[in-house]
Amino acid sequence: MIAIGEVAPGFELPGVDGRTGELGAWSLESFRGRPVVVLFYPGDSSPVCRRQLTEYTEGIAGFEALDAQVLAVSHQDPESHRRFAQRSGGFGFPLLTDADKAVGRTWGVLGLLDLYRRCTFVLDAGGVVRYSHRYVGPGLGYRPAAELVDVVAGLGDSAP
Repeated sequence: MIAIGEVAPGFELPGVDGRTGELGAWSLESFRGRPVVVLFYPGDSSPVCRRQLTEYTEGIAGFEALDAQVLAVSHQDPESHRRFAQRSGGFGFPLLTDADKAVGRTWGVLGLLDLYRRCTFVLDAGGVVRYSHRYVGPGLGYRPAAELVDVVAGLGDSAP
């Protein structure tokens, strides 16, 4: 598991732009120089996942004001992500596909039966993990968008 103070492992994953539905690939390294919020979620179209991603979309202006990028990662394929985003009215960030769960394993977010746990990480502009939250149980809750915006806002105080 990655810990606070460690450089986050890089990745490049296929996915869908939650706003436009366009397919693409996103690399964590491409956001170096900006704060990044990486959230791992268990599955497309689950009620809790929909609420979480909708709340973060509603709060996207707070992230954008701090030049922070939000990335959502699960194991479903890009077409599933596209349908999820369309049925949910769109999301303000990319939904990425970790089909073989290799990124999930590296980041330490897999739980029982190799399923994604609901986990959130905030990286500073250098890619260092400055905040992490992992739900150990069923993950029926999530960290509020306002809390994460506050964490990003405070990075200036803790960044190297």
